[in-house]
Amino acid sequence: MVLKNVYIVAAKRTPFGNFGGKLKDITATDLCAHAAKATLAAAKLDPTLVDTVQVGNVAPTSPDGAYIARHVQLKAGVPQDKPALTINRLCGSGFQSVSPLAVYGNQARFGVGLGAGLNLQDTLWSALTDSYVKTPMGMTAENLADKYGITREQCDTFGVRSQTRWAEAQAAGHFDAELAPLEVKAGRKTEMFSVDESPRTVDLAKLAKLKPVFKKDGVVTAGNASGISDGAGAVLLASEEAVKKHGLKPLARVVSYQVSGVDPTIMGIGPVPAINGALKRAGLKKTDIDIYDINEAFASQWLSCIKELELDPELVNQCGGAIALGHPLGASGSRITAHLAHALQRTGKKYAVGSACIGGGQGIALVLENAS
Repeated sequence: MVLKNVYIVAAKRTPFGNFGGKLKDITATDLCAHAAKATLAAAKLDPTLVDTVQVGNVAPTSPDGAYIARHVQLKAGVPQDKPALTINRLCGSGFQSVSPLAVYGNQARFGVGLGAGLNLQDTLWSALTDSYVKTPMGMTAENLADKYGITREQCDTFGVRSQTRWAEAQAAGHFDAELAPLEVKAGRKTEMFSVDESPRTVDLAKLAKLKPVFKKDGVVTAGNASGISDGAGAVLLASEEAVKKHGLKPLARVVSYQVSGVDPTIMGIGPVPAINGALKRAGLKKTDIDIYDINEAFASQWLSCIKELELDPELVNQCGGAIALGHPLGASGSRITAHLAHALQRTGKKYAVGSACIGGGQGIALVLENAS
C-alpha cells in the first residue's frame, strides 16, 4: 500500500535494557507510555489531538497486558473517547503499528510499538518456536546458513560488526535524537537510564569460543544472534492536512510498505520479498535507497538477506542492530523506524528502508522519504 501523504512527525524509543536488567521493575505499559509521552513532547502536540493509538505487543507478560493499548493511551493523555488497538504481528508488530492502510482526513494518528519481555513467561518461550513446522527460530537461521553457504566465521564477524557499529554510533551521538531516557531503580536510589544496556565489547576470538546453540557444528551462537531485551518505541503519524493544520514539522514521509509470506522453515528471508514489494509499490529501485536497516534476528539470517538482495553491506545497519541492542519482539520495528527517520534528518539523505523477518514465515518492510 502506498501512503502518499502520511508523515512521521516524531519518533522516540527508550534505551533498551537486558532481560532482567535495568528495566525489569517497569511494567510493559509504563515503558510504552513513557515512549509515547516523549514522542508527543518532541512533536509539541497536545495529546487531545491524537485520533487513535496502536500498540504492537508480543507475548504479553504484564498483568494488564490485555489492556495495554488502552492503558498506554490513557497514561499518555489521549482522551478516553478515542480508540486504541493492540497489534501482534510478532517481530513485525512495531512496523505494523506505524504502517496501517491510511490516516484519515485531518486526524493525527499515533503508532506505538512495544516489546514486552519484562517478565519472561512460557508464552514468550513458545513464541520462539514455530509449532506448525516444529522448528525453533534459531534452526530457521541454521537452515538459511545451509541454503546460502553462510559460515560460522562470517556470522561471528558480523556479530563483532554489530557491536562495533553501535559503539561508534553511540560515541558520535547518532542515537541522541531518538532516545527518551528514563529514571530506573538502582538499589535504594534511582538513576537516569540513557544508554542501551545490552551492547558489549567483543572480538572474534571471544565469539569463536561460544558453542552453537541449535545444531552441532552449527553457526548460531549467543554472540551472533539477538538477545531478549526490554524496550519500547513510539511514532507519531499525521496526514498532510494535520501537519498543516497544527503546524507540525515532520521528519519523514511514509512512502510505502509491504508484508510478505515465506516458507516458515526459513522465515528469516522474509525481508527479501517485503523490501522488493515495498520498493515496487514506491516506484523505486534498490539503488535509490540511501540507508537500509534490516533487523538482526540472527547473523546468518541478515547475511542471507543481503546476499539474496545483492545489497552493499555498507548501506545496511550502519549503526549496528539487534545483535548489539537486543530484540524486544514488539518494539524493534518502531526502534528501526525511529532510527531511520532521525538518520535521514542527520545525514540529509533522501530514502531509507526498514525491514524485519517475522516468526512463522513473514517479512515486513517500510520505505521512508526525508520530509526536509
